[in-house]
Amino acid sequence: MTSRILALTALILSLLLPMSAASDELSEDRMKQLVYEAILENPQIIMDAVRLLEERQQRDQNAAAAVMLDTERDRLEQDPNAIVLGNPEGDVTVVEFFDYNCPYCRRVMPQVDALVAQDPNVRLVYREWPILGEGSVFAARAALAARKQDKYEEFHVAMMGMEGRAVEASVLRIARSVGLDIDQLRRDMDAPEVDEHIQTSMELTRALGFNGTPSFVIGDALIPGFVEADVLIQQVEAARSAAE
Repeated sequence: MTSRILALTALILSLLLPMSAASDELSEDRMKQLVYEAILENPQIIMDAVRLLEERQQRDQNAAAAVMLDTERDRLEQDPNAIVLGNPEGDVTVVEFFDYNCPYCRRVMPQVDALVAQDPNVRLVYREWPILGEGSVFAARAALAARKQDKYEEFHVAMMGMEGRAVEASVLRIARSVGLDIDQLRRDMDAPEVDEHIQTSMELTRALGFNGTPSFVIGDALIPGFVEADVLIQQVEAARSAAE
């Protein structure tokens, strides 16, 4: 918060002072006085400065994300420890980060299904990103472990369609309902590849600047939050066109 206030103060000063004066050294007290006087005379300058600061921060974040996409594209789209559905040989990859306890992730699933149904050349990469408590972590581990019994997709669909929160009891109940061997599931939940998948999701989302689920990456587009199928379709088409 302090760094944001300082940045905002400096930005207000840059709006107020001539370039030569803005570059001079000012004491903290003098800066405060100038800002206070300016705000009294023109309160709108606060909104202008906030808007400019947010635009600058967004540009910086976008630039950082673009660099990350260049350097981490293979890990993001081709990680052998990720789940790949849709068309594994598809020409456009859609990466989704999700949490089983996220209501928007449950709501977006039919939108993703509609995209895959309409476009047979979409390659869908699922990344478990459990950020909503211990139940989410248990659910993500169980889902990743279900791969050893070739039941990931069936388990995933059942989990996304569940009512109430994903906690140990509800996760195991759904696991049994899809025919998973619970003893094996518990053993496989502690496998190194489960830890690695979740850790990689944490690293990728941090680098991309995502702070909530669901979040999507389609080509060079970063799409946080719930999104309708038509928007996903448009982004896939844009990514396909850009690659031609």
